[in-house]
Amino acid sequence: MQADLSQRLQFLQRRHAADVVKMRMCQRNRLEGETASFEHLDNSFGFVSGIDADCLLSFFAADDTGVLLKRSDCDFFDDHLACIIITIVPLTAQSAPLAAVLDSMTVEGAAELTEHLDAGALKCYACGHRCLIKSGKRGICKVRFNEDGHLRVPANYVAALACDPTEKKPFFHVMPGSDTLTFGMLGCDLHCAYCQNWLTSQALRDDAAGTNPTMVSAERLVTMAKVHGASMIGSSYNEPLITAEWAVDVFKHARPAGFKTAFISNGNATPQVLDYLRPWTDCYKIDLKSMSDKNYRQLGGVIDNILDTVQMVHERGFWEEIVTLVIPGFNDSEGELRRAADFIVSVSPDIPWHVTAFHQDYRMTENSNTTAEQLIQACEIGRAAGLNYVYAGNLPGRVGRWENTYCPSCDELLVERFGYLIRQVNVTREGRCPNCSTTIPGIWN
Repeated sequence: MQADLSQRLQFLQRRHAADVVKMRMCQRNRLEGETASFEHLDNSFGFVSGIDADCLLSFFAADDTGVLLKRSDCDFFDDHLACIIITIVPLTAQSAPLAAVLDSMTVEGAAELTEHLDAGALKCYACGHRCLIKSGKRGICKVRFNEDGHLRVPANYVAALACDPTEKKPFFHVMPGSDTLTFGMLGCDLHCAYCQNWLTSQALRDDAAGTNPTMVSAERLVTMAKVHGASMIGSSYNEPLITAEWAVDVFKHARPAGFKTAFISNGNATPQVLDYLRPWTDCYKIDLKSMSDKNYRQLGGVIDNILDTVQMVHERGFWEEIVTLVIPGFNDSEGELRRAADFIVSVSPDIPWHVTAFHQDYRMTENSNTTAEQLIQACEIGRAAGLNYVYAGNLPGRVGRWENTYCPSCDELLVERFGYLIRQVNVTREGRCPNCSTTIPGIWN
C-alpha cells in the first residue's frame, strides 16, 4: 500500500523542497465506523502547501482523487476506504523557500506556448516578453522555468480565491448582478509600483511579498463555484497569462458545467497564448495602464504589446472590457487620456472603458489619490472620443451617471448601479434596449 501511494504521489518530490509536510495513511472501516491507527509513511515528501489548517485539509485518495475538504465533510471518508492525510506545517523561510514550494507544484508547459531551441534552451510564449530560457533558468515571471529542456509551469494550487460580484472584475456588460469565482496564483510579468495585489503578483521578486499556496484541483474549483452560486469562473490577482495552462485546465472543467470563463489580465499577451486561451475563455479584461512607452517601461512592459493585445482580443471574439487606473501625475493628463480613448475607438466604439480611481498602495505613496472630478473628466473625454460605454469606478455614489449603462441611441437607462450593487437591469434577454431595440453588446444572460 505504501509503495503504491508513493508512486502515485511521486510528483510531490520533484523539486526537493524541505520536508515539512507530514503524510499519514488513514484506513477506515465503513462497516464498523472506526478509523484504524495512523501509520507514518517511510519518508515525508518534498512538498509544502499553505492551507488555513483551521478550515481546510488536502486529501489524496488511493483512487487518485485529489480534493480540498472542510473538516466537516466526513462523507468523503464514506466513499474512500483509504486516503492520505496531509498535515499542514506553516511555511517559514528556513523550512521551505517559496521558490522550492512553487517549483514542486508544476507541470509540463503547453506545446503551443513552447519553442524548443538548441542546447536545451527554449522560448516561452505565455506573455509578451517571449523569454528565451536556458536550462536551469527562469523566465521574467520567475514561476516558469526550464528544467533539462522542459518548460515547467504552475498548476494545481491557488494563492488567492474569492467569489464576489462580476462587476468587481470589472465586467459591466457580463451578466449584471452575477458572481464570479476568481482564483489566482503567484507571480507576474510586470512590476507595477502601485499594484494592489502585490502580495501575490510580486512573489519571488519582492521579499516582502508572497502568500501560502493552497493545493486544489480544477474539479474542486468548479464545485466551489456551484456551491457559491457563481455564474462565471475567472483567473486574476496575479497575472493569469503566466499561469495560462492552469487556467485552461480549470476552464475545461468549467465550460461543460455551464460557467462562463474570464481572464483579468494586464494585456501583455502574444498571438500564441490568445489562440491557446480562446477555445475555453469567454471574457477578457485588459489593463491599459498608460499610453506612454516610457511609463510602461517603468512597469516592466512595452506599450506596443498591450495595444496589439487589445486589437487581437477583439479580433478573436473574446468579450473585451478595458480598464485604466487614473493615477495623478502618472497617466492622468488630458492628452494621454484622449489618446487612450481614441485608440479604443479605433478598435471598436463598443468596447467598455472603465476609468478607475487610484489610491496609494505598495510603493507608490506620493501620488495623490484620484478625485471624483478627475474620473468624471476622464469619462467625458472617452464619450467625446466616440466611445459608447464609459464607466467611472472605485468611487461609488460620487460620479453621477458614469456608474450606469445607458443606450447609446436613445439614452434609456439600461443598468443602474451603486458600486457593485445592481439596482435595476432593463436590457432585454436578447441584449437590446427595451425602448428603441438597439443591440447592446455584451453577455446578458
